[in-house]
Amino acid sequence: MTDILTGFAVIGLAVLVGWIVARAGVLPPEARQVLARLNFSVLGPFLLFSVLSTADVGSLFSALLPVSAAAAVAMMLLFSLVSLLVWRRSVAHTTVGALASGYVNGNNFGIPIAVYMLGDAAYAAPIVLLQLLLFAPVGLAILGATVEGRTSVRQIVRGTLLNPIILGSLLGVAVAVSGVELPPYVQEPVDLIGHAAVPLMLIAFGMSLHGKRLLEPGTDRRDVLLATCLQLIAMPLVAWAVGSFAFGLDGHDLYAVTVLAALPAAQNVFVFAQRYETAETLARDTVFLTTAGSLPVLVVVALLLGG
Repeated sequence: MTDILTGFAVIGLAVLVGWIVARAGVLPPEARQVLARLNFSVLGPFLLFSVLSTADVGSLFSALLPVSAAAAVAMMLLFSLVSLLVWRRSVAHTTVGALASGYVNGNNFGIPIAVYMLGDAAYAAPIVLLQLLLFAPVGLAILGATVEGRTSVRQIVRGTLLNPIILGSLLGVAVAVSGVELPPYVQEPVDLIGHAAVPLMLIAFGMSLHGKRLLEPGTDRRDVLLATCLQLIAMPLVAWAVGSFAFGLDGHDLYAVTVLAALPAAQNVFVFAQRYETAETLARDTVFLTTAGSLPVLVVVALLLGG
């Protein structure tokens, strides 16, 4: 449990540093957008290539994958139905909210949690693969079509395949599946650049918190609350139920899928919202609230299923 608290402390410190940087005026206001583009176009792709290219292929396609997929898709569909049919939000806004409801922080948060709570970082690999090769391409394709006006199938496919995040992920999986082991003079520089992504993502996120209150009146408050409840409460419950009753999981495997479903919303959702300048407040507040709220949820999951 001490290691889990350490992980939260590391993330919290990086976010606090970003807030202090913005408050002290160390960087100009436009620096946040520069960091967002740097993360989206350069550092993030390097990180994802580094993680996926060295992952064990067996762990990438484990039996836990369909359970995680079912839980995440259920949350995204539920948010989308409420957002589109009840609140009449735009498609782009709904897309960001849906991702915030089911796209978990499986990389820079999920990997240490998998190590400390599950005993093996490989448990996080299937959900990382699922999100990067399915959820991210679909979400980014919708955002590209609605925000940037890509209307033809050719434009959508081309824009998706050339998206830096997707390209880095696909190349990483291709290396893992091929069994090729990259030489150190290639792998180590890639790792070095990729390792800069997580702290800069968190610092940029902290900068976005300066001068703004969470759940401000007149903002997307009800959207944030719905996405947060889906992510923190409904998703772990659905993962546990689907894993237990539909797939017959028990013991450590059932514990693993429930823990992974209880992870907070990913910083990538905020990066996507920044990149397309859509529903940034919704993404920011949901990431913050789910990150803060995931600690007690994970403790409860550990007490109930971790034995």
